[in-house]
This record gives sequence, C-alpha cells and structure tokens, in this order.
Amino acid sequence: MNIMLFHSTYGLRPAVRAAADRLRAAGHEVWTPDLFEGSTFETVEEGLEFKERIGKDELLKRAVLAAAPYSERGLVYAGFSFGASVAQTLALGDDKARGLLLLHGTSDIAANASVDELPVQLHVAEPDAFETDDWLSSWYLQMGRAGADVEIYRYAGAGHLYTDPDLPDWDEEAAEATWRVALGFLDSL
Repeated sequence: MNIMLFHSTYGLRPAVRAAADRLRAAGHEVWTPDLFEGSTFETVEEGLEFKERIGKDELLKRAVLAAAPYSERGLVYAGFSFGASVAQTLALGDDKARGLLLLHGTSDIAANASVDELPVQLHVAEPDAFETDDWLSSWYLQMGRAGADVEIYRYAGAGHLYTDPDLPDWDEEAAEATWRVALGFLDSL
C-alpha cells in the first residue's frame, strides 16, 4: 500500500519516523511530508501557535503538493492528530484514495463531501479533550452520509497522542493495540 503519513502539531518528530518505519517493515511504501519545514515543538501550545501563524490554507497547500506526485497510485492517507485532519481533508477530495487511517484526530467534513465506500479507521483516546464524544458521534454520522465505511477504536485512559513514546500521553499498551489493528486494516485494503 502507498501511504501518505502526516505529522501532528509537534512537527515531524521521531515517533512519526518510527511509525513510518513500522509501516515499511510491514511492506508498505510510506511518505512523511514535513508540513512545518523542519520545525518541531516541545508543547502542543507551541505547535498550535506555529500552525496558526502559517495558516490552514498554506498547510493544506503543502500537503496537496506533497501528495500530488503519488495520488495516481491510489494513496492511503494517514496522520496523527492535526495530521489526521489533513489526511481526512485530502482523502475526501481524492477520488483515487484507497483508505484513511486517522490516529488521534478528525476534521470538519464539507457538506458536499462524497466518497465511494472509502474505508476509514479512527483510533482515539477515551476520553479525549480534542475529540469529545458528541463531536465523534456527529463526525461518524457525517462520514457515513458522505459514503465512508468507518470503524472507530477507543482507548480508555490513554492520553491524546498516546502513540508517541516521547510525550507524556504515551500509553504502550494502547499504542501496540492501535498498531495491531491498523496494520490489519491496511492489509485488508
């Protein structure tokens, strides 16, 4: 599978590279575009501030330019938190998208979004301040109306970005469970 993997607001950190290596070891081709052009952050607040300074439109432009050379191959879009929202936006706009793997995040869905049974898998903490129960219920219904085939996995007691071993949210058990399920999902595409 060809996977475009987007980083979180912390930037292109070692955990993203490690995730890409894990996916490559499972036989996938993976690209990890650096939407922050080398900047990484120690706190989510610093990353959010940087993201706001660059702006959503510029970040989406960078993501589209990164994916464009490979989209004809039929990409699986994937991402962590903010990167998941970017992946979702691109997947919903790419009629050749093969799948969408969301880790720790979702995004708004355009009212006219339409896909043809796009396989989508979401992994989030429970509870998650960034992905509340009400938001996820609404998101799930909207994705279904758009034509996506959605699976949601929740991890009780895990922190928001629980797959990153260098952050306080790290939860090894939840991270390993996530990767087992995600790799099975990718193998099914």
